[in-house]
Amino acid sequence: MLFAAAGASKTLWYLTRGTGVVALVLLTAGVVLGVMGSTRWKAPRFPRFLVFGLHRNVTLLALAFVVVHVVTTVADAFAPIGYKDAVLPFLSPYRPIWLGLGTVAFDLLLALIVTSLLRTRIGVRSWRAVHWLAYASWPVALVHALGTGSDARAGWFGIFALGCAGAVGASVLWRVGAAASASPQLRAGAIAGAAATAIAILAWSATGPLKRGWAARAGTPSSLTASHGVLAARSPASAPASNVSLPSGTFAASFRGHITNTRAGSGLVDVSIDGSATGGFVGRVHVALRGVPLEGGGVQMLASSVGLLPRGATAWYPGTVVGLSGRVVSADLLGSNGRHVHVVLALRIDPASGTVTGTIHGRNREGGGGPSE
Repeated sequence: MLFAAAGASKTLWYLTRGTGVVALVLLTAGVVLGVMGSTRWKAPRFPRFLVFGLHRNVTLLALAFVVVHVVTTVADAFAPIGYKDAVLPFLSPYRPIWLGLGTVAFDLLLALIVTSLLRTRIGVRSWRAVHWLAYASWPVALVHALGTGSDARAGWFGIFALGCAGAVGASVLWRVGAAASASPQLRAGAIAGAAATAIAILAWSATGPLKRGWAARAGTPSSLTASHGVLAARSPASAPASNVSLPSGTFAASFRGHITNTRAGSGLVDVSIDGSATGGFVGRVHVALRGVPLEGGGVQMLASSVGLLPRGATAWYPGTVVGLSGRVVSADLLGSNGRHVHVVLALRIDPASGTVTGTIHGRNREGGGGPSE
């Protein structure tokens, strides 16, 4: 049945989220250990060489998780993010500023690792300058996680972010307090700077990532926000204004995408299929279904929404599902100039990865009433 494989579709998404969180934890630990090492801190059971060794290994491990984070982000084809966006900041069409900050953090980590390997060639002074600059990767990574991460509005992530910020802030204040040569003015300035930074991040979070509508304001392409809005707000009463039309006559195309399955409350289930088509129709495809789950993996459909977005178009062509048989979905959509389009999606679902492939066949219907109910 159509719903049987939906549970495995979020593998890459979960990997991206998980590796991002772990990388931020490791970066936080690396900063704290680095500050401890700079004060020449040691204990009977925790000698200095162990502090330096942990700092180095934790930083390397953080870089490894960041690499996995980048690879899974690119592999999940939902957002238009490429490998070049991992090293060239602020060029991605998807949330360019906030994704770019993650790229900056990644580049700083790479610079730290490379200069550490070349320490004997570039000299201690140059290495130390880059090393201290690399500490900036932590606040940049934190803002990236808040601005781009899908968990920013989750309560647990707020507690997690506050814990990371508190650990780094406490270590910096301890570093200033432990410096014998630090003047009262320097200590007061460090405390004021740490407090101002924390207040600025909290204020920005409250008016930015934690506020509704952040996805659009952050720079998410309208085609993605529209598809995940389930297209419910688009009325099929009239054709959307667009400079690109659906193919005329009949057409056939290949489809590739992914499927997600989430609980909607009250015992209902939501299934969303997103992907792209090539061939007789080139563009994005979105199918959203809500219904009562049945034994054996099926569903009694209560509501649906379908949309096609031709490449270069400025608006989706909306419609509803009129037939659901196994993995074959039939839908009626409203095209341009009063033309109604009937499409049939024959889908193949990979249970292991949640990927969806198949074909789309469309047929235009001139005039007539609205899409079938």
